[in-house]
Order: sequence, then structure tokens, then C-alpha cells
Amino acid sequence: MAQALDIERWNLECLFNNTDHRTDLNGVDRLIVRRGQSFTISLYLRSGSHQHGLSSLDCVVETGPQPSEQYGTRASFGLSANIDTSRWSAAVTSPPGDMVALTICSAPDAPIGRYTLTLGQSGRIEFILLFNPWCPADTVYMDDEQSLEEYVLAQDGIIFQGSNKYQIPTPWNFGQFESGILDICLRILDMNPKCLRNPGKDYSGRRNPIYVSRVLSAMVNCNDDQGVLLGKWTGGYEGGVSPLLWKGSVEILRNWETQACQPVRYGQCWVFAAVACSVSRALGIPCRVVTNYHSAHDTNSNLVIELYIDDNGELMKSKEMIWNYHCWVESWMNRPDLKPGFNGWQASDPTPQEKSEGVYCCGPIPLRAIKEGELTFNYDAPFVFAEVNADVSYSMKNKDGSTRAVSSTFLVGQKISTKSVGSDTREDITHLYKYPEGSAEEREAFKKANHENKLLNQKQNDGLQVTIKVTSDMRKGCDFDVFAVVTNNTQSSKKCRLVFGSCALSYTGVMGGNCGFKDLLNVELAPGAERRVPLRLNYSKYGAQLTEDNLIRLAVLLSDYSTGQAMLTVRNIVLDNPEIKVRILGEPKENRKLAAEITLQNPLPEPLENCCFSIEGANLTGGCIISERLGSSVGPGEDAKVKIYFTPTHSGLRKLVVDFDSNKLCHVKGYRNIIIGK
Repeated sequence: MAQALDIERWNLECLFNNTDHRTDLNGVDRLIVRRGQSFTISLYLRSGSHQHGLSSLDCVVETGPQPSEQYGTRASFGLSANIDTSRWSAAVTSPPGDMVALTICSAPDAPIGRYTLTLGQSGRIEFILLFNPWCPADTVYMDDEQSLEEYVLAQDGIIFQGSNKYQIPTPWNFGQFESGILDICLRILDMNPKCLRNPGKDYSGRRNPIYVSRVLSAMVNCNDDQGVLLGKWTGGYEGGVSPLLWKGSVEILRNWETQACQPVRYGQCWVFAAVACSVSRALGIPCRVVTNYHSAHDTNSNLVIELYIDDNGELMKSKEMIWNYHCWVESWMNRPDLKPGFNGWQASDPTPQEKSEGVYCCGPIPLRAIKEGELTFNYDAPFVFAEVNADVSYSMKNKDGSTRAVSSTFLVGQKISTKSVGSDTREDITHLYKYPEGSAEEREAFKKANHENKLLNQKQNDGLQVTIKVTSDMRKGCDFDVFAVVTNNTQSSKKCRLVFGSCALSYTGVMGGNCGFKDLLNVELAPGAERRVPLRLNYSKYGAQLTEDNLIRLAVLLSDYSTGQAMLTVRNIVLDNPEIKVRILGEPKENRKLAAEITLQNPLPEPLENCCFSIEGANLTGGCIISERLGSSVGPGEDAKVKIYFTPTHSGLRKLVVDFDSNKLCHVKGYRNIIIGK
């Protein structure tokens, strides 16, 4: 008979195991391992109890409040000669003696979360199990070390904002390894309504990244549950803070936990996406934030955004919108629930827009399904397809109540962007979502999606063309010109009405106050002629109208008197904030105090009051935000300047994220990459 090991005490060898499992950035004070990969603990036996020859040890692992073998949340196994990486197994991997090295391997499809491991009669060990994208048998396996560095281990990144013609990189501190964040991520899973209703089934579902990413998509917003963030897009931010205040996910997640799971106020799309990315990476699912410019919000699922303008070219209120940009996340996983060929990046969207199966969540849906027009797949393919492919139909409402069609070349789903692997540059991933506009493959995908692309059939006004040209230097605080350029490519003279309007715009497409307007009733163009009409935008007029997004919508409505046809050209421009300059004083080394000298020049023709700089960065600021206020106002053209001290805790490449706020210039972002030496 094999003799049961008589264990006196044990050492979980957290430093070795966590480093081996790439979880050491969470700390090494407890055991955190990845599934499908073995870990080794040291067992100290009672003196003389280990005989030469056979030994036995009954091992039981359990997760969740109702562990059961049927649900896969409980497994019992004994010692075997060798480790079997396809299931829970254990083996003694050291020569006989008073100290035994016990190697344990979890099943590569085991549910993630907190576990207890019972070793015979001797004791209970606690550990956390995560998804393992380094393990070929795990459904989140990713076969590229550089991509894993970026999409799982990188604690900071870039989110693209701005406009489709001018993408602005905004730094973000994901901070998924900061103290306490992993526990908060597991608590998010525990607070989800499916878990509260049936914890046994929910814990079993945590073996599946499709299930987990869908739960996260619902739990990052609080619309149906005790989720993390409350969204707000209009009015002020009373009772909370502007979404532009946030520079990272750490403070948001900690606030949610300390407020007893009450929603943090307030988020908008890039904040929802960034928090979902932090939680996914913390749990071991490769994840990235993506930005879709000219993103359609289709409320009636007909894949057409129907918009109405008045005879001045101004947009009238509508349920359906085109957002200047919209952010969501992509997670990397296999899709065994679908036919072959749809593994890889899956889009899911935690911003609450439309309900899916009765809950505000969206995805995961394979990018390839969107590209091929496979809209019957789980989950929410038609909604995501519309975001990048919907047609835009403009109609003009006349004063007598009648309407007429207006031709436009406006296209949704432009310049879909994410941060490149290993650098801060933009990677254009539009080709992963759609075939080139007008290509045979695109038409085939539309046919499959049962969507006739009306823009292909919409006749352009023969020979009359209107475009909007802008200067390169459009900074907040400056006066500048924008131009409507009308070209007559026909053989006959044309007489037209040209309305050129501009108004402040929120990034979700809500129009604000007028920033400049021109109505020319008699624009005459000889055959082949071109006319350039300038519109002056003065800070004295647009400054008070601008939203925090710094966006202005330019629209030119051209009506041809001879044919009665009207055409609309729209362009959104984003005004540049001033650059934040960051200089690091001192030699960047682990646990050595550094100073950041931060400077911003006031670009406005008026003084800035209540100026405040704040910084944060993974492994740089101790998981905290460090702020410094200026005592006096900063006049036009003057520099706002502070010195802020911080102490890095880990070596390697780190991002110091900076925010400047004042009464007239809100939440200007900047960053500095710093290499911290050992």
C-alpha cells in the first residue's frame, strides 16, 4: 500500500511560481498562476514519515460557493508518475526526503478565479487561477510573444480620439497589476446578476472567455446591475466628474470598490472601453482598445442612419446618430461555438447603447463575421456591422413640411485605429472590419448581410462637386479660415445657393452653438470653374460654444437652381490643445525619487485660473494620482510650470501620464515614456 504523505507545513514558492507564470507584477505575497501550466510547491513532512517507494496524496481543488464535479468547479486527483497538462494532475518531482517538491497542473479549461486546494488531511492552500494566453491548449492562446507583451502585460497604452482626418493619441494607465486591482476584477465577476442568481452555473461559465467577456461588457456599465461606471453625455457632471478627468482605470476601479459597488460617475465610450481592457488583461484575456471614426448608432436595425437637415444645412434632432468616434474593445479567443474560421479578435462594447438578450451589453463578435457580413452569429453582429457599415441618408425638411433627398458622400466606419504593438504609433485596422469601399468583396459581404449599399446606387449631382478644405494650424485660442471649394465639371454655367455653417459639436454628434455662418444666394460658376469660399472662425465667437471635445462641425449645403438638386458635405474638425512638455530630473532608477518638470503655454487670449497638473503611471506613482496646483493665474502666452516628485517601483519602460486642468482649458493630456533602470 502507498503511504499518505504526512505534511507538517508548506511553502507556496510564490516568487518563483508567480514569476514563471508572469503574474509577479501582482506581487509575490500570494500564489497567482495561469491555467494549463504547472507550478511547484514545497511540502515539509513530519520527520521520518516519508518512506522510500510509493506515496499517495489525495488532492481536491474547488472554486465558487457550490463546487461540483459536474460543473467543473471541483476536481479530485491523486499523485501520478508524471504531470498530465490536459487535466488537473499532481506529481512528486524531487528525490525522497523530509522536503518534497509537489508539482501541480490545472486543466487548461478550468474556470478562472479563487481556488482552495486540499492536500489529504493536512491542510488547505489558497491560490488564484487566471486565463493563460501562453498555453496552446487554452482558448485564449496567442502565438506571438510581442503581442502578449502588449495585449496582456502592458500596463499603459494609447487611445485614439480627435477626428477621422486628425487622430489624437491620448495616453491611458490601464494599471491591471496595481495593488488590489485583481481582487476588484474578481469582485466584478461576483457582482454580476448571473452569479447572484445562480453562482454554481456562473462559476462554471468562467472557464469560457466568451462568457467572461460578455459578463464584463455588461458589468463595466451599471445600467442593469451594480456595474462600475455610469455614463453621461449631456448636461453637467454634478455629483461626479467629467469623463475627461480620468487618466487611467485604477482610480475608477478602486472608487467602485470603496463605494460598496455603487457606480463611479461618469464615463463615456473611451472610459468604458479602457476599464474593460484593464479587467480583461488582469484576468489573462489579451485585449486592446479600438476607435472607429464616424461610428453609426443604428436604433432600428435597418442599417441606414436617417438624418434630416433644415434649409440651412443644420442637423435636426434624431434618435439615430453618427458619433464622431466611438471606442470599444477587442479580445483574443477561439470561437468553438461557431463554424471554423472565426477565431482571433472579437469585438465587444461595454458602452450602454442597445440591449442584447435584455441586458446592456454587446459582443463578443468575431471581426471576420463583420467583414464577411455573417450577421446571424452570436453575439450582436448586426449592431457592430451597422457601426462600421451603415449608410447615411440625408433629407431636407422644407418649411412647408415636405422633404427632399440630399446627396452626400458621407461614409461611416473610417480609420479604425488601435495602438501598435511595441510602439505608440497608430495601427489602422479598418481592413479587419471591412473590404475596400466599392470592391466586389464588399458588395458580396453586403449581399450576405442582406444590405444593399444605397450609396453605391445614389447618383451624385452630375458634375457639381463641393469639398471642405482646412488649414493645418487650427489651435484652440486662434482665429483661422476654413474653405468651401465648389467645382463645376459640367458643360453649362451654374447658379447655386451655398450655405456654409459651423457649430460646436460633442463627439457623440450632438450639435451646439453657432461658430460662424455664411449664406450666399447667388454663386455663379462658368463651365469648368472653381470657386473658393472662405469662412472665418474667431475664438471670440467659437470659444464660448466649444464643448470639452474641442470639435467643430463644418457643413456646406449647395443647391443647384437649374436642377433643384441639393448636396451636403460635412467635415468635423478638432482644435489642437497646447503641448504639455515633461522633463525628467534625476537618473530614473527603481526606488529612487525623481522629479518631473511639467510645462504648458497658455494659447488663449485670456488668463487661465485654477490651474492644476496631475500625474499617474503604472509602477511610477504607487497606484496614486499626484497633483500640484498653481497659486496664481497664467496670462496669455505665459507658461504654467510645476515640479512633481514621484518614486518608481519597477524597472522597464513606463508611461508617465499627465493632465492639465483650468477654468478655460480643460483636461489637456500629455505623457512621457521613461526607461527605469534597475
